[in-house]
Amino acid sequence: MAKDTFFRKKGTINAGGKLIDLSEPKVMGILNITPDSFYAGSRTTGVSDALARAAKMLAEGADILDIGAYSSRPGAVDISEQEETERLLPVVEAIAKNHPDAILSVDTFRAKIAEAGIKAGAHIINDISGGQLDNDMFSTVARLQVPYILMHMKGTPQNMNQLADYKDIVPEVIGYFAERIQQLTSLGVKDVILDPGFGFAKLQQHSYALLNRMQELDIFQLPILAGVSRKRMIYHILGTSSQEALNGTTVLNTVALLKGANILRVHDVKEAVETVKLVQTLIAQAD
Repeated sequence: MAKDTFFRKKGTINAGGKLIDLSEPKVMGILNITPDSFYAGSRTTGVSDALARAAKMLAEGADILDIGAYSSRPGAVDISEQEETERLLPVVEAIAKNHPDAILSVDTFRAKIAEAGIKAGAHIINDISGGQLDNDMFSTVARLQVPYILMHMKGTPQNMNQLADYKDIVPEVIGYFAERIQQLTSLGVKDVILDPGFGFAKLQQHSYALLNRMQELDIFQLPILAGVSRKRMIYHILGTSSQEALNGTTVLNTVALLKGANILRVHDVKEAVETVKLVQTLIAQAD
């Protein structure tokens, strides 16, 4: 069933004039320009460090680099727009200059920073808030005509854990997406990618229910991004930590691909690329 969904969904997105074919799943490498992201191994401390990490991810096969300067872990400190800008833009500019063929995404919920990131050389906007934390985000995306990653979340990183209350999470997430897709479409946004938001305003059981039923999001016929990398939904069950969650990440990434994920957002690119290759080989045997 998941194999067939690749052919029903929108198959390409236009990122900076380049058509990205999502009929074969892509790997998005996480590049955090933060001192407090939940996985310490993902943090970089400046331009040179970020450039080295970017080069490593690209060499390992990353199709997209997702650059963020605002930690969105539960209870993270709310930094100012100025601080986020000062962290983010020099890194985007440097990677765009040193790797002109790389596809870059800016991970921000602030419309002004998103626009500045695109102008600095990025191609995609990744918004954890689905437009809820900045009323100008949707109109900005429409004006820039760039792909937009629409994630499901309630509240803010500071209070989302208190809002993880659902009667049935899957139809509630579908309703959330339906409303926002309609708004984006009416504004003329052409490329929307859906992110269920694993761990964002969700208890462990909510995240697993979403993953188990992720193929139901195919109702929108839009690409799906799965971001489970090293999250609490993995290491809490295993009784370990984010540092020890790579094996669990690979297991859940495999499930996500079989459920129809088109993009894996990960800290560990090499392992994700291998996962995609093996799952695609498995799927091909069903032809």
